[in-house]
Amino acid sequence: MTEWVISFIQTHGLPAVALLMFLENVFPPLPSELIMPYAGFAAAKGSMNVVMVSLAGAIGSVAGAALWYWIGRRFGVERVQRWAAKHGAYLAMSADDVGRAEEWFKRRGTLAVFAGRLLPAVRTLISVPAGMFAMALPKFMFWSFAGSLLWSGLLAAAGFALSERFEDATRWLDAATKVVLACFVAAYIWRVVKLRRSRA
Repeated sequence: MTEWVISFIQTHGLPAVALLMFLENVFPPLPSELIMPYAGFAAAKGSMNVVMVSLAGAIGSVAGAALWYWIGRRFGVERVQRWAAKHGAYLAMSADDVGRAEEWFKRRGTLAVFAGRLLPAVRTLISVPAGMFAMALPKFMFWSFAGSLLWSGLLAAAGFALSERFEDATRWLDAATKVVLACFVAAYIWRVVKLRRSRA
């Protein structure tokens, strides 16, 4: 995958960065931790501008986030609560959890959307409750763009600054991402076990 991403960015430039970041939000196994540092690396070599690279990455990310927002909006809170009452253990949630999440999101949704754009896996998932709990679209788009621009800019800057040690930098970012994802998986498993025991 690494070689394909590098080749695609080399061939198509900024549109490739935006498209890949869109796909990263729709299909998370395609990692932004690979896409944006390489785009920053390419900028350091003079083929692209690092500011434009960051903007392209943010635009692609927000386009992907908007798709998940729309899915959440179409699905709706009541349908999710009904589904959670029957099958929620598989997603580590109950109908009451959905209600509490809605109240929490109404109070802190702005922070959740902004900060969520900076975390692996959460970058994709945070858009669903934003839509499901009917966060105002302009507000969602603004804070999604702000968080996405910060994340894309940091990764692009890392690739730009560490252009001479690009392979070392991408290995470090990949390791850090795996640690974060492992923590999320562990928390998910713990939550599923807890819910199943309480229902039993």
